[in-house]
Amino acid sequence: MLQHDVLIIGAGLAGMRAAYEAKKKNVDVAIISKVHPVRSHSAAAQGGINAALGENDSWENHSFDTVKGSDYLGDQDAVETLCREAPADIIELENMGVAFNRREDGKLAQRPFGGAGFARTCFVSDITGQVILHVMYEQLLKMGVQVYEEWFCLSLIVENGVCCGVVAMDMLTGKLEAIRSKAVIMATGGLGRVYHPTTNGLICTGDGMSLAYRAGSPLMDMEFVQFHPTTLKTSGVLITEGARGEGGYLVNAKGERFMGRYAPQRMELAARDVVSRGEQTEIDEGRGVDECILLDLRHLGKELIMQKLGQIRELALDYADIDALKEPIPVRPGMHYQMGGVKTDAQGKAPLPGLFAAGECACVSVHGANRLGGNSLLETVVFGRRAGAGAADYVNDVPATAVSESAVAEEEKRIKSLFAREDRGETAAKLRLEMGTTMKANVGIFRTRENLAKAVDKIKELKERYKGVHIQHKGRVFNTNLLAAIELGFMLDLAEVISTGALARQESRGAHSRMDFPQRDDNNWLKHTLAFCTADGPRLEYRPVTITRWQPERRTY
Repeated sequence: MLQHDVLIIGAGLAGMRAAYEAKKKNVDVAIISKVHPVRSHSAAAQGGINAALGENDSWENHSFDTVKGSDYLGDQDAVETLCREAPADIIELENMGVAFNRREDGKLAQRPFGGAGFARTCFVSDITGQVILHVMYEQLLKMGVQVYEEWFCLSLIVENGVCCGVVAMDMLTGKLEAIRSKAVIMATGGLGRVYHPTTNGLICTGDGMSLAYRAGSPLMDMEFVQFHPTTLKTSGVLITEGARGEGGYLVNAKGERFMGRYAPQRMELAARDVVSRGEQTEIDEGRGVDECILLDLRHLGKELIMQKLGQIRELALDYADIDALKEPIPVRPGMHYQMGGVKTDAQGKAPLPGLFAAGECACVSVHGANRLGGNSLLETVVFGRRAGAGAADYVNDVPATAVSESAVAEEEKRIKSLFAREDRGETAAKLRLEMGTTMKANVGIFRTRENLAKAVDKIKELKERYKGVHIQHKGRVFNTNLLAAIELGFMLDLAEVISTGALARQESRGAHSRMDFPQRDDNNWLKHTLAFCTADGPRLEYRPVTITRWQPERRTY
């Protein structure tokens, strides 16, 4: 049986930063990832990472903007931790070798992002996540951190109420292994593929959230799903908020910069939920262009676009045959980010002993009901570091737990039962598409009781049909057909939690916009949703929001 002190599931920025910190504390650390580390979805983050480094900015300003952006659902103690520790973490990344863009005076350049009162987003052109990811991977190679690359996690091992490892499959051979660890850090990223289309890559199937949920650790605030204002129509490919931060305009079919109707002060740089609702309203009321609105960068000039927005020009050319130097890019809101996740404290500790989580799969609640652009990369770094330190301290105080081999036997039995199903059943791909289109149509930007109830019923139906899904390919070597079926099971869990939580929350707050309950209701709904796994579906509970400095007030931009 394989064994480590700390096992990290996921090799994106949260996972790598956790591994780096835990390794510094001289514990035995390993990462397990279903893709090569630099293929992790953190590489898709384009626009930048926030920190109050400007001459007139402060971590208090950053905190207030984040709390306001969260529509007052973010836990303010966690938000203050995020923003207070951001500058030192950015400087550390720079010292590791991240080549952030600079001003003429040599200081770090910072661009404006939506919902921020100051230009505080540090960036590497429009490839920020990719650059940070590669630099962090270099650090792990230098430190000798072991990586189980192209291994797929099937379940958490829980003995006597303590998480003490995982059962995983070596994708190259199909062999199952138990990996024992004193602590597990979940850093598996988002769940974008629950929706269709999405900005997220094919690997973003919410595995870690579902693994934790099934093991008894609650998920928090899952009804809050962010739709990014600027994605390409057919593919869902992300067009960075940095385009608007550098001065790009959003215009409708009449050529109007319409955001003045929805956010007269901040215009295109209002919070993402505000901009997405504004765009969708323009489209729904007939002022769109072929179900899109237009992102116009032409006035920025060729030099700026090529220096700071070169990747999105390439993406628009490759995926939409549009040259941003010469014509506007057709964009529309698209599913982008999950504000909720595995409930944790500020050290990444989940309610299940031995389990930690960080990054998009976690919910320490710094984003609340709506995330500000540039805070997601920051969360991976700050809370990845804190989770790595927390897990390392934890393992020094606990003995290794014996792990039963029955955990592997149970997973082997489950896989053999999938292979044994007759080929006349439905395919995972068919159910996955039905799930994705159901979630987009019914649990999208604007929601109603009728549509949410329809989604809940449809997901329950799909979960029942999932019991008959068959695997066309019966081999064990790199069987992506098998992995897709298992991923679908994870995603159906999460779709059910999202839609159930959204149906229950009878208010509009941040990214959760109920047409039948159009106002925010602090008296009844200023609280977090907790979802617990049961045989009959999610059981919901609620807990209060932590407020330290800023009382809720009307949110305008």
